[in-house]
Amino acid sequence: MTAATRIALAPRRRVTPVAPLRRAAVVLVALVLALSGTLAAVLAPAPVRAATPELTLVTATTYDVLPSEARVAVTVDIVATSHKADTVTRRYYFTAAYLAVLPGASGFTITSPAGTPSVSVAKRDSTVTLLKLGFPQQLGSGASEKLQLQFSLKDPGGAPDRQIRVGSTLVALSLWAYGTPDTPGSSVTLRIPAGFTVQLGRGPIAGPTTDPAGRQVWTTGALDVPLAWILDVTADRPGAYVESHRSTRVGGLTALIVIRSWPDDPGWEQRVGDLVLRGLPVLHDAIGAPWPIVGEVSVEETLLRTTGGYAGLFDPSLRRLQISYTAAPGVILHEAAHAWFNGRMVADRWTAEAFASYYAEVAAAVLKVTIDSPELTTELRLHAIPLNAWGAIGTEDDLTEGYAYAASLALARAIGERAGTDALQRVWADAAAGIGAYRPGSGDPEPAASPPDWRGLLDLLEDASGKRFDDLWRQWVARPEDLAQLDARVAARGDYAETVRLAGDWLLPRSIREAMRAWRFDEATRLCAAARSVVQQRSAIDAAATRLGLTPPAALRAAFEGDQGLDAAAAEADVELAALRQIDVATSVGAAAPPGGLLEAIGRFGVDPMAKLDLARAAFERGDPDGAVAAARDAETQVTTAADVGRGRLISAALLGGALVVLAGIFTGRRRRRRGEHAGPA
Repeated sequence: MTAATRIALAPRRRVTPVAPLRRAAVVLVALVLALSGTLAAVLAPAPVRAATPELTLVTATTYDVLPSEARVAVTVDIVATSHKADTVTRRYYFTAAYLAVLPGASGFTITSPAGTPSVSVAKRDSTVTLLKLGFPQQLGSGASEKLQLQFSLKDPGGAPDRQIRVGSTLVALSLWAYGTPDTPGSSVTLRIPAGFTVQLGRGPIAGPTTDPAGRQVWTTGALDVPLAWILDVTADRPGAYVESHRSTRVGGLTALIVIRSWPDDPGWEQRVGDLVLRGLPVLHDAIGAPWPIVGEVSVEETLLRTTGGYAGLFDPSLRRLQISYTAAPGVILHEAAHAWFNGRMVADRWTAEAFASYYAEVAAAVLKVTIDSPELTTELRLHAIPLNAWGAIGTEDDLTEGYAYAASLALARAIGERAGTDALQRVWADAAAGIGAYRPGSGDPEPAASPPDWRGLLDLLEDASGKRFDDLWRQWVARPEDLAQLDARVAARGDYAETVRLAGDWLLPRSIREAMRAWRFDEATRLCAAARSVVQQRSAIDAAATRLGLTPPAALRAAFEGDQGLDAAAAEADVELAALRQIDVATSVGAAAPPGGLLEAIGRFGVDPMAKLDLARAAFERGDPDGAVAAARDAETQVTTAADVGRGRLISAALLGGALVVLAGIFTGRRRRRRGEHAGPA
């Protein structure tokens, strides 16, 4: 799985593979009791107790993991040495020693080449098993005795996080070295069958090598401080899962679940599968977003080695939910919530983790299941980071990781309390549907470019609830470099809200909402200023149209709300205002009034300014401002030039009349001359 994918997945609270043994108690018992022997003086009436290191035990311990027998066979080769010196009057010897071994050890046997030793349990509790080792013969001054102790560490079954777990699929336990306090030289060998993938913690120990039987072998060599040595062993062997196909109704949909458990762990399928199947419907009702997965979801028992010991991991691309064999109910519900809260619905790791934990708590309360949630402690607060700085899985140290889980849950609780259930459900429904913030008032919801990150989530929350959350973002989320963006956002949102108010029932251009969603606040502010300018022009258009008894066309609103850009809307407003001014001028010069005198009457003969004005008004209302300007200009011209036209017409008429008179005179004279020519002498 790539690192990028794993960021959107769901590792949970760390779970140690095996509960840590109480080493301090073991060391204390060893210091007080282990390796103490019985010392007798030959010449004295009674034996006396020797103090260490007068008697030392140096051991070579071999742990053989036997999955088919569900146990670890332990062989401890012991060299017991007396360091007590005899005196002239006294000879000292030991008859027994004490050895502290792991709790849960059983089936003790002991042998010696020197005779028949004995072994018995002197004390047993949850932290240690104290053995009394009886020597086959008296161990005198400077002498050594070889013993071989054998016992088993058996898998008792039961709780998934039990201290000893040895099966065909999983081995998990902790091992000790044995010896006398402050006495170097003891060693440990670990042998695990081939096929297991082994993870070791603490130690140290070297390996693996392969022995003739094909087993994986690790060895320590001689240890300087044996009682300080502990090895955590976790090993898993891939094998066929036992599958159980189940389903449950989640809202109006059916969730198909495949439970895949290890064959040697039948309890896991019941424990985890039942809680997942019960939890999914409750989570759906609380979150308010539809079941997001098409097809089967596999819920797999696993040892989450690759995530550093986390108890769960969800991969939406594979529809696979991996849950640790030790996972507690809170982890199971948390991982189930990741069916919704993953990189497909929210972009940031902290958001997915915060609300997976939050809704795990909600579901647990409904189901009456007790869970342990991550809580902020004084120690964790010392490792505080902004949640925006929380790195990918495996990039933070344990304490920083612990802080981030606890802090993200604390933030989710604060968000839930302030927003309320209904608003949160609207947020998740929009996020799941890919709908962005800044919904247009009466338009269709607009898709977001990507799942909401810390910025998109803040916008969705404030839109859905009508409340501010940026104070929480400053407290928990923002890095120092993010604060300037939060400051700019406050100013830009105020500017945006005022622009929305001024626009009234007109929708702001989509370009403004997109700039706000992308947090391009400089661009959004510039576009809001341009939008307000157009709104001012609209007001001027409305006022002029009302005065003239006109209804503005829909063209300006279409240009304003459309995708052509605010420059196109401003240009449309300019031509509409120009048309109204021209109509106003034509009206004011009297295009609708009768002629004011003879010359105007003569000048307006054969033309109709009122008809031109009507054409202009009609053109404006149908959205043809250019036609309105032309017609109104014609009407104005016909009125303002009517007297001049009439005067010209009169002059023309007079000139024409004079010309006619002259022509008539010429014509009359010619006729007379012709008559005189015909009436002359014979």
